[in-house]
Amino acid sequence: MPSETLLSLRSRLASLPPRSAARKEEVQRIASLFGVSPSTIYRALKSFSQPKGLRRNDRGHPRRFSDREMVKFCEIIAAMKLRTTNRQGRHISTNRAIEILEQYGVQTPDGFVQPEPGQLRPTTINRWLRTWGYDQPRMTRAPAAVRFEAKHSNAFWQFDISPSDLKHIEQPEWVDPKRGNPTMMLFSIVDDRSGVAYQEYRCVYGEDVETALRFMFNAMAPKEDTPFQGIPEMIYLDNGPVAKSLVFQNMMERLGINWQTHMPAGSDGNRTTARSKGKVERPFRSVKEAHETLYHFHKPQTEAEANSWLRNFINRYNEKPHRREPHSRLEDWIANLPQSGLREMCSWERYCAFAREPERRKVGSDARISVQGTYYEVNADLAGEDVLLWWGLFDHELFVEWNDKRFGPYRPVGGPIPLHRYRKRTKSKREKRADVVASLAEEISIPKAALSGPGVQANSAEIVPLPGIAFDDPDPWGEIAYTNQLSARRAISQQLARPLAELSKDELDFVGRLVERTLDKLEIETAIKDYFQRR
Repeated sequence: MPSETLLSLRSRLASLPPRSAARKEEVQRIASLFGVSPSTIYRALKSFSQPKGLRRNDRGHPRRFSDREMVKFCEIIAAMKLRTTNRQGRHISTNRAIEILEQYGVQTPDGFVQPEPGQLRPTTINRWLRTWGYDQPRMTRAPAAVRFEAKHSNAFWQFDISPSDLKHIEQPEWVDPKRGNPTMMLFSIVDDRSGVAYQEYRCVYGEDVETALRFMFNAMAPKEDTPFQGIPEMIYLDNGPVAKSLVFQNMMERLGINWQTHMPAGSDGNRTTARSKGKVERPFRSVKEAHETLYHFHKPQTEAEANSWLRNFINRYNEKPHRREPHSRLEDWIANLPQSGLREMCSWERYCAFAREPERRKVGSDARISVQGTYYEVNADLAGEDVLLWWGLFDHELFVEWNDKRFGPYRPVGGPIPLHRYRKRTKSKREKRADVVASLAEEISIPKAALSGPGVQANSAEIVPLPGIAFDDPDPWGEIAYTNQLSARRAISQQLARPLAELSKDELDFVGRLVERTLDKLEIETAIKDYFQRR
């Protein structure tokens, strides 16, 4: 029966109602035309253009094992590959995994598994690994990223350091002869909400904590060419030398800044732990592609010149459109400042006072400590003690901590005092206590019965001090007393660090009465100190 006839009959039947008598008449007319029964026509219509399956009925199911058994073998082989993966991405092959599984077996939480040799084929296992998602690329693929954004400006900053493509400049500010020319590094801070960036060039040897703190002060301090400033609520940075420095941690605590580092790589499964640094990496790429490529025409000679050119580029970068808002980055930063306002930065002097690094040292017998060739004279009570030094990175003042007490600040002192100009040090409280105990040790006595026993009668004797005459010091060089009133007045002027003519009438009268009463140096120095300190 021609297919055209069946196709025409199907079209006519489709236009008729399902229970119409005309359908039966059409079928009988075609049956009588070809000399067949109506059942043959119905059978031909049913088999006409019926789709034929191109795949097996058991497609998607293993033939030798059940789905459950094959899934178990795939899980074990995928686990063996994942367990043997190294940092270069190398792992055991499917052939070797099947060989170990068949020859030695694998102990699993569900028991010991060892299939019969020849039952597992590498091609079959690889196909099911790909089909069910147990292959190595899917097992090691990182999960989907979750994007975040701060709600207000200065709520979250990202900090990072990257080597400049320029590498070196011809005239660095300082060079360590032992380490060669320093590397030109890009220090960058980016506001998470607006994307506003602040960058500086620094010639350093590696990631220097002191340089990083100087850069952060400049980023937070007010600037002439941009309104970007203020102390952020939080800083996100690498888990490198800067974040590990105790000076940086103390500085963040003093400024009230929470700091956060990303987790080490591989510590959270397949998740890329350092993925959230993209906002600080974007300005690096822009600077290196749009700014530093022009250094092939003109290279900066000094660090100041390089920073001047970089500042010009960064200011124009901040004026470009925001990543999703219809205004510039800088306008977004200004528009989204918190209602309470930005937190103003402290002065450089207070910032230097916060930047102190602890170091455990022992004080010398002369109550001095040497720090990088510089001597500091500390409290005499600390002589010979193990103390904790708090020395500043940006100043020369030293604080000392001992027994939860802080002493200082101490400033650098000169070398040893010349022999014939020796000045006796003022006794400390510890030395005074030691003198009292030593004096008491000379005066006390115990009964002789402590040696001979209680039965022996002891003869008591009274200790009588020997008579003596005090030494009359001739003082040939005038070290104890001044030679005359004029030299005494000159010494008082040096002690006060100003001419006596600037003193008031009452102060001049006091000085006159003092030099008339005595010329003793110690007495005059003490009286002047007490009188003027009270005023």
